[in-house]
Formats: sequence, C-alpha cells, structure tokens
Amino acid sequence: MLEFLMGFFSEYGYAAVFLFLVLCGLGVPVPEDITLVSGGVISGLDAGIDPHIMLAVGLAGVLFGDSTMFLAGRIFGYRIQKIKTFRKLVTPQRFSLIQRKFEKYGLGLLFVARFLPGLRSPIYLVAGMSHRISYFTFIIMDGLAALISVPVWVYLGYFFAHNLDLLMVYVHDIQGIIYLILGVLALVILFIFLKKKFHAKLDAVTKEDDDTHLSK
Repeated sequence: MLEFLMGFFSEYGYAAVFLFLVLCGLGVPVPEDITLVSGGVISGLDAGIDPHIMLAVGLAGVLFGDSTMFLAGRIFGYRIQKIKTFRKLVTPQRFSLIQRKFEKYGLGLLFVARFLPGLRSPIYLVAGMSHRISYFTFIIMDGLAALISVPVWVYLGYFFAHNLDLLMVYVHDIQGIIYLILGVLALVILFIFLKKKFHAKLDAVTKEDDDTHLSK
C-alpha cells in the first residue's frame, strides 16, 4: 500500500493526497495513517513537494472528509440508513452502540474517534444524525485531534523517507503507543465515572440517614 500511494502521489501531487484523505473520511477502506505517511515520504524525496504544504493539505483533506460524514448525517438524518452504502457503514446495532457511547462520553468520543480506524466515519455520521452537537463544536474537537495525528504521520514520513523499512517499524510502534494511550485514557475515564457514581450513592445514603434522624 505504501509503495502504491507513494507512486500515485509522486505523479499527481497534493491533489491526490487530498482526494485519498477525503475518501478515508468517507469510510473507504484506505488507511489514513499510511496515506499521510506516504505524503510525508514524497515530500522528503521530491524537492518540489514541501512538507509544510503537505501538512496543510493533510489537515484540509482530513477535516473535509470528516465534515462530509458529519454533515451527511445532519442533513439526511435517519433517512440516510435507507441508502445501502451507509446502511453497511452504520448497521442498526452499531448505530445503537454509538448512541449509547455518546450519552456516556459526550464530546470525548468525538476527540478519540480520530484515532479509531474503522469506527471514525460511523461515529461522525451518527454525531451528525443525533443533532446533539453543532458543526462548530464538531470541527473544533476533530481539528484538535487532527492537529495531533496529522503532523505526526506527515513528518514521520518526511524524516524517514530514505529508510522505508525503519519507517514502517516506527509506524507500527506509534500505532501501538496510540492504542496504549487510548486504553489508559479509557481506564482513567472509567475510574472517574465509577468514583463519581460511588460518591453520588454515598451522598444519597447519607442524606437518607439524615432525613430519618430528623423525622424521629
């Protein structure tokens, strides 16, 4: 995949990178991280491709693709499930699951979704369908996450453009680190949630005891 994307991007430049990133945002099974890394690699090999411009193109492509999914959900709502392509992307079971996660984690789910290949597009689509989140809020959360992920992949490709074997090792290592961080973050959120729930129950029991004593 990396070699194919490098060849294609070398021939068609920034426009090709932008197009592939939009397709990634639409749920096409093309790895977004490898697409960004490939853009970084060609900027490291081709003097005519600037890595900073590639970064800007990467951010634009990512946000445009994500926005398309969100706005499609916002405009068409539940009718979008009548379209076969989207029905495969967001099955009724997946839709219900994402809705429950939104109720539980709110905006945090939008931020984390950028680092979840395969779930990113369905989450953004459901976020638009739910009408609970404004487009401005969506683009801020997605943009903040993209400002973390996109530079990492583009500049990683740029700095290791002349050593692709080592580059792919680092790509896998960073993917593992990202999943580890997300796992730790999930545990922290779960701990905070359970702690708040415990204190809420404790306060309720304490209040009930106080009311009982007062009534006596």
